[in-house]
Amino acid sequence: MSKLKFFDKFVFVINSLLAFALLLSYILPYLEPQKFTSLSILSLAVPFLIIINTLFLIYWLLKVKKQLLVSFLVLAIGYNYVFSLYKLSASSNIDDANNISIMNYNVRLFNLFDWIKSPDLEDHMSSFFADNNPDILCLQEYRSYDKIDLSIFPYHYVQLSGDKIRNGQAIYTKFPIINSGSIKFPETSNNAIFVDIIKEKDTIRVYNLHLQSAGIDSNVEKLSQENSESVIKRMTTMFKMQQSQTEQFLAHKNKCTYKTIISGDFNNTAYSYIYKEIKGDMKDAFEQAGNGFGRTFDFKFFPVRIDFLLVDDRFNINAFKTYDVKYSDHYPIMVKVKLK
Repeated sequence: MSKLKFFDKFVFVINSLLAFALLLSYILPYLEPQKFTSLSILSLAVPFLIIINTLFLIYWLLKVKKQLLVSFLVLAIGYNYVFSLYKLSASSNIDDANNISIMNYNVRLFNLFDWIKSPDLEDHMSSFFADNNPDILCLQEYRSYDKIDLSIFPYHYVQLSGDKIRNGQAIYTKFPIINSGSIKFPETSNNAIFVDIIKEKDTIRVYNLHLQSAGIDSNVEKLSQENSESVIKRMTTMFKMQQSQTEQFLAHKNKCTYKTIISGDFNNTAYSYIYKEIKGDMKDAFEQAGNGFGRTFDFKFFPVRIDFLLVDDRFNINAFKTYDVKYSDHYPIMVKVKLK
């Protein structure tokens, strides 16, 4: 390091700190947020840490300096993290007459407060659902709104709460629903709902899960104006509530013997304890069949994947797609699966 110029020495110090932060993040899925709340916040920054360490690696590679080993080794140790962020392979797309398509979408109250300035947004959303025509549609932050046409689905289950603006989760499906219910999380409007549907001779359990949010605006300019202490306090509360909600959800899910699909907005990343616990031995559709960054949330500067579609081992995953449509602060995702 003594042979480096002053600027490169400074770069290497920053590089080393961020490489250590990424290395530390590898243990986060094994730390309970209620016991290690401050560390858990780091899981939200993992996409940034992977990208910045990759840039440091390129920087030192172009300079032909051995300092590249720091980021290289850290990225190599966590190669599963790297490929969870970005899938190099092309998306799978296997057409099969027996495919079941499931779409997940946080619709942000169907743009109730005009966050997105588009006079034809309702028509665009209705056309989007009709054109992509999923067999099962799971919606978070849903509200009853007759300008959104969901008439292609003959069956649905909706659970709403709130006084002024009733909102919650919904599952629309083309398959008959024989059972449904809600897992009410305490002290929040977030919850999980489920339906049992009949597909020929099979019964399939579909969960729609919406875990606690910190209520932080995705707009970086607005976020920068917030008091950092206030943001951290909200995030620590969020992580603690998410763990409690996850435990409540899993207690319900573990009693189910049906083939199972979990769809939802986890408000957390694939590098978190929350994701690891919910995923268990299930398959992440993006990791199995997606490509690119798989971004599902509109956050500037680096991609964030907080919406997931998980299926158990009794399904083959034949296709996965993230849709780049700007109708919400989230992006819809869809998977096509086939029963084994």
